[in-house]
Amino acid sequence: MKLKLLYCFLFVFIQFSAFAADIIDIKGKVVDAKTNEPLIGATVSIPDLHLAASTNVNGEFTFKSVPPRGRFVVQVQYLSYKSLTQTVDLSSNAPLVFALQPSIIESHEVVITGTPITAGSRYNSTSASVVTKEQLQGSSTNLIDALAKQVPGFSQITTSQAISKPVIRGLSYNRVVTLNDGVKQQGQQWGDEHGIEMDQFSAGRVEVLRGAASLQYGSDALGGVINVIDPPTPVQGNIQGEFLTNYSTNNGLTNTSVMLSGNQDGFVWRGRGSYQNAYSYNTPAGRYINSGFNQTNVSGMLGVNKSWGYSHLNFSYFKNNIGFYDAEPGDPLYYNSTDRTIDYPRQDIRHYKIALNNNFLFGNSSSLKLDLGYQKNQRRELEETPVPNLFFNLDTYSLDAKYYLPESNGWHPVVGLSSSLGHSVNLGEELLIPAYDEFSTGAFIYLKKMWGQNTFSAGARFDYVKNKGKAQNDDEGNPIFQGFDNNFSNVSGALGYTYVFNDNFNFKANAGSAFRAPNPAELGSNGVHEGTTRYEIGDADLSPERSYQADATLEYGSGMITGSIGVYENYIHNFIYASNNNNEQTTVEDEETGELRSFDTYRYGQVNANLYGFEGNLTLHPVSFIHLENTFSYTHAQNTTFDRPLALIPAGVLHNTLRFEPKIKGLNDFYFYAGIDNYFKQNRVDETFETPAQGYTLLNAGVGATFNIGKQPFKLYVSGTNLTNKAYYDALSRLRPGRYSQEDPNYGVYNMGRNITFGVYIPFGTSK
Repeated sequence: MKLKLLYCFLFVFIQFSAFAADIIDIKGKVVDAKTNEPLIGATVSIPDLHLAASTNVNGEFTFKSVPPRGRFVVQVQYLSYKSLTQTVDLSSNAPLVFALQPSIIESHEVVITGTPITAGSRYNSTSASVVTKEQLQGSSTNLIDALAKQVPGFSQITTSQAISKPVIRGLSYNRVVTLNDGVKQQGQQWGDEHGIEMDQFSAGRVEVLRGAASLQYGSDALGGVINVIDPPTPVQGNIQGEFLTNYSTNNGLTNTSVMLSGNQDGFVWRGRGSYQNAYSYNTPAGRYINSGFNQTNVSGMLGVNKSWGYSHLNFSYFKNNIGFYDAEPGDPLYYNSTDRTIDYPRQDIRHYKIALNNNFLFGNSSSLKLDLGYQKNQRRELEETPVPNLFFNLDTYSLDAKYYLPESNGWHPVVGLSSSLGHSVNLGEELLIPAYDEFSTGAFIYLKKMWGQNTFSAGARFDYVKNKGKAQNDDEGNPIFQGFDNNFSNVSGALGYTYVFNDNFNFKANAGSAFRAPNPAELGSNGVHEGTTRYEIGDADLSPERSYQADATLEYGSGMITGSIGVYENYIHNFIYASNNNNEQTTVEDEETGELRSFDTYRYGQVNANLYGFEGNLTLHPVSFIHLENTFSYTHAQNTTFDRPLALIPAGVLHNTLRFEPKIKGLNDFYFYAGIDNYFKQNRVDETFETPAQGYTLLNAGVGATFNIGKQPFKLYVSGTNLTNKAYYDALSRLRPGRYSQEDPNYGVYNMGRNITFGVYIPFGTSK
């Protein structure tokens, strides 16, 4: 009821405030720093206001309906020029003139918004990568799959082709936080076969923050954060849209997405619809049975941009139907059908979300960012009929507030508060975890100071988490779930430092602590987890995980060389994991057939763990149109309690790509690339339920260009992956040998074979 009252108050406040103050227009110009010639088509953006504009034939741009007060980070980008990031005081009457330096290198200077204070990456101690909208297009089957191909230190745990779970520096599941519309995604991310319920085409860009981020996001952010950011709204008076579609030969995957967005007198809106459909994917041995999927996404935004800031109401609906193959060792794994009908067993995943994002600006240069969210996540598993055998419903209400105090003596202070309330119920016959209620709240303070070439930051946070699982008996009065009632609290802290040696060279480092409260599955599981074919038993007496981490990164970019190298270490006390001890098994009787089935029994326990490694990238530019791009990463993870490796750790990987971007008359943005992905052997496995994974090499290539028919651009591209049709098992595939059954270590399903994707992207709109 309190949350409902708060929503009503905010809507009334927004409507009142929309007429409470005047607005101003901000004008400026972008020029070449050497020749002072105007740059046509440069992109100027203000991330904290969700605004972007392009320069006209005179290099000029205009932002209308802009707040007349406050200091904001502005980013200016233009092809073949160094990106420029600058803090601008919008209350000043001085003309805005941005002079860009020509450069053939890709600049490290990008804006990062997922940290407490928006800043350019050089002045932000967090190790972060930004993936653009263009990079998310291609042959990927979901958002996480797209990111795994772009970001060093980032990988994925996969189940078939439709489900990918993010892994950052060896940590996954509840140890990675995903944000969208400023709201932490709550979709039962603790499960092995649960993906991220998000439309990959809806993102304007994605920030991947590597390293512990509990200071701002509380429990779960031990490994890092995926911050999915919506596209900026058009400038006042304009309408923008896009249409994209592609087709992949391996699995018949068709992707289609349409978006339209507008801004009229400060009233902003956006709508998008996306659809994906794929049949069973092909491996060098045949098509994996019933591995097709289809996905429907609808999202929209209504809001206002006024002198007091902005308020945007976002809503989305996600529906994913995923086929599974319930095979036993010895059963056939492949067939040659391209039927798009999804057979049983299958999943029916639905996710509904409403988010109210606000940024209120005050006259004393302070501001309040307030994000309110409601999510409904429904997971249905259907074995033989449309009636779900397992039906799990989770409702989550959330609040996240950050108040930015006025700058004082160079110090930028921020205080924050976040809370969430989750309520789940079991609606199906099969049970794995008890119905539960989860409440969490936390508060933090953060300080940042810049002097000269130095930036220092520090913060502290207190968190409280309460989990209550409900006891439940079967029809005969026998206990199914014992229930649990746990309270966890934690104090964490973080320190950060950056030093900019010059325009080409900078250093950043972090140290701090983080924590993760046990999730309800770890506390209360008692049943067969069909996705992993094992019987899981939780432990209500588990303690929170506590992490102590440090990392450091060097970045360089000048002339013919761009690169970075980072090292990290993360010691986790009371690391939670499930294991099978002494070959324990549990026999379960099927209620319909009376058949007895035996499952390996996995019990949740705790150990101490240590993870360390390195990651980086190196790009060489012998001439302006040739780029040799290389990324690499390696994680070493040890169960220090039992002196053996941790499970589900990615193998070392080296990506090499040679990219050509010659100037061709009649074509814009032409490119061709050829790449080699080298995945090394993973011998460091938990031998109690894993087998080593062999190394492999994949060959990829692609070509693309933008054509103009009149003034209308059309981007066409073709990309190919695994061009040699290599038969391989990825180390993090849950279908590889030894993952499903130790009785038959040869049981396993190959990853996807050769795949060619053909795509088109058409932007359109007005430009006033």
